[in-house]
Amino acid sequence: MIPVLLIAIPLAAGLLSFFLRAGNSSRTLVTLSALASLALALWALSAPQAQLQHHAAWLPSLGSSFDVQMDGMAKMLVLLTAIAFPVVYVSTAKNNYASPNQFFALMSLTQAGLVGVFVAADGLLFYFFWELALIPVYFLCSQWGGERRIAVTFKFFIYTFVGSLLMLVALLYLYFQTPDHSFAIQSFYKLKLSAAQQGWTFWLIFIAFAIKMPVFPFHTWQPDTYEQSPTAVTMILSGVMVKMGIYAVIRWLVPIFPAAVAQYDQIIIIAAVIGMLYASLIAIRQDDIKRLIAYSSIAHIGLMCAAIFTKNQAGMEGVMIQMFNHGVNVLGLWIVADVIEQQLGTRKFSELGGLAKKAPVMAILLVVMALANVSLPLTNAFIGEFLMFNGLFRYNVTIAAVAGISIILAAVYTLNMVQKVLYGASNERTDAATDISANAQWMLVVLVIMIIAFGVYPQPMIELTKDSVQAVLAIK
Repeated sequence: MIPVLLIAIPLAAGLLSFFLRAGNSSRTLVTLSALASLALALWALSAPQAQLQHHAAWLPSLGSSFDVQMDGMAKMLVLLTAIAFPVVYVSTAKNNYASPNQFFALMSLTQAGLVGVFVAADGLLFYFFWELALIPVYFLCSQWGGERRIAVTFKFFIYTFVGSLLMLVALLYLYFQTPDHSFAIQSFYKLKLSAAQQGWTFWLIFIAFAIKMPVFPFHTWQPDTYEQSPTAVTMILSGVMVKMGIYAVIRWLVPIFPAAVAQYDQIIIIAAVIGMLYASLIAIRQDDIKRLIAYSSIAHIGLMCAAIFTKNQAGMEGVMIQMFNHGVNVLGLWIVADVIEQQLGTRKFSELGGLAKKAPVMAILLVVMALANVSLPLTNAFIGEFLMFNGLFRYNVTIAAVAGISIILAAVYTLNMVQKVLYGASNERTDAATDISANAQWMLVVLVIMIIAFGVYPQPMIELTKDSVQAVLAIK
């Protein structure tokens, strides 16, 4: 019943928030529900398997059931989701929104959808939660975003709508190929599709997931959406929602289409590596904190996508670890970006400088986040990137060497950001800066502790996802 409660708590809080009066009541409600979800997600790490699954009739005439379950990978991503929402709510507590009850209601519904995606074991249920996670984001971006929010949200909608439609067509096709006409994931796993059948259905589903990650060349919606969305929404998009695509490739693509994966793996890996280098080069040229973090995220996700298709243990273990660690690290970067924007009214590097003297605590925390972003040893990102590059090296030495250039580029744009924000001469705008607020500071401290703890001792994460890795690699 734990997966059901993890969905029901934010779902109920979100629906109730719509009916609350404007004020802090909705913020308080969703924060409490997020903390309750976090406690439940932590309990799930050691709960017996019987409590981690639930099966109930849903649409029996269509061969679909409410089937939810949690293995190690699902536990990890549910935990990331459960950590992200309280961090977002607390760190942005001073941000004001028009119609706050609607804003926080939509945020809470997004949380319910994300958890549903990570625990669904039925194709139609998976699609339902996929849409539940995405639809509230359209409204959050279009109503509370920046000046270009309408055009940007429309582009985001078109990309994700087309991807969802392609995925639905493929899921329906798979449903009709099952002997028992079932959407159950195990029925999909047992399918014996021909090479031709696998070929076209593979691409339909992969494109849907590639848009959500996103990976090159399906990435163009992301930087604009991250820039124009409220920072609280961007934090969820970047920290958690992009993991929907990575997770879905591992859970719903690789096991169902092994022949297609073997046929097209090199194409996808090369495209992902091109995206890594392209995004890193573009990040170097940015003058906006949000856009730099957005392109940095594309580069990191590209490496995860490439490592999945190496189909070896090192690469897959690295992906598992990095899904969680990337979420932690990027949340920290977004908190700092939000603090700077809220306090100084700008995100442009050209208008910043000298903040280390005005905000020394923020400076220290930002430096730690930056070092994690470049995967410095003893930070959480190091072991994940090391394993993923190890997997790429075992797959193809040349591809791994080219991909390795992104490590240098990441150091360039990340340290350049630190230099422009924290050091150099201050100006009239930054002279008025003060140090980070207590709420944001405590959330950053929590994230820094996680960065160091999992950097020094990543074994618990490897053990948590070991069975998931072995299950994927066992499929031929």
